[in-house]
Amino acid sequence: MAGNSSRRGAIKRTQKGNPTAGSGGRVKRGLEGRGPTPKAKDREGHVAYKNRQRAERSSAPRRKATPKNDADWVAGRNSVVEALRAQMPVSAVYVAEGAERDGRLREVFRVAAERGISLLEVARVELDRITEGAVHQGLAARVPAYEYAHPSDLVDRAVAAGEKPLIVALDSVTDPRNLGAVVRSAAGFGAHGVLIPERRSAGMTASAWKTSAGAAARLPVAQATNLTRQLKAYQQAGCMVVGLAADGAVPLPEFELADGPLVIVVGSEGGGLSRLVAETCDQLLSIPMATGLESLNAGVAASVALYAVFQQRGAVSGAGRSGPAP
Repeated sequence: MAGNSSRRGAIKRTQKGNPTAGSGGRVKRGLEGRGPTPKAKDREGHVAYKNRQRAERSSAPRRKATPKNDADWVAGRNSVVEALRAQMPVSAVYVAEGAERDGRLREVFRVAAERGISLLEVARVELDRITEGAVHQGLAARVPAYEYAHPSDLVDRAVAAGEKPLIVALDSVTDPRNLGAVVRSAAGFGAHGVLIPERRSAGMTASAWKTSAGAAARLPVAQATNLTRQLKAYQQAGCMVVGLAADGAVPLPEFELADGPLVIVVGSEGGGLSRLVAETCDQLLSIPMATGLESLNAGVAASVALYAVFQQRGAVSGAGRSGPAP
């Protein structure tokens, strides 16, 4: 009789001893529907799914890399001695184990003790590593990253002193020694600060610090994201912006507005002022020379212009506020 469970063959016994009766039985769930088939881009292992994952990773915002080290290193005995004499903000002095003691090393020890600078003795191999293979002669100094001022701070500094702003702006000057020389001259001739662009320009590195001969410790240096835009901001604040150019229409000795709020722009060593900066300037000044020399070094040109402005503003009153740097 159909359906009689006692009939031979009506019940199938599996090897696991799990009988299943009829066509459904205990595997009924396996016959239930699973819904619509997922799209290819949602199925793991499918090419479309992998392509979507790759696209999402590439479009996700990436975290900015953290700089490995913002410090600058001065390596070599003479260089470290000069850095300390220039009043550079040295945070630590590193001496190699077994380094020969001489007059320079003893001077470094003395100055470090007087200024409270940390003295650390390290293995020579470690000193090689942290100075990236520089010729350190067993001595190196660590200088923290320079803290730049805000461009508006330079004008505020002049206002706080009851004086008319005098600012030097550098247009793509890439030699740090030129930057240091400009900072030294600016401090010596009564300027209230130096402005440099954030990109394509020398920064206040150890070389610039040394060339400034200590002036960088007294005069603020500011960075501008966009030099042309900042020059226009200075103009809106009441400053006259003049640029130094070999083909300037007005010779420097004939410039008669030096006693007012002034920004002097000095161009790069090779190309001079960029087009946008030159067009932004209210006036272009030239420095007369006896020979056919086309242009001066950026640091020298800035010094000549600052001296001329210093003379017009009154050497006596200016010297009383800020004498020449040592």
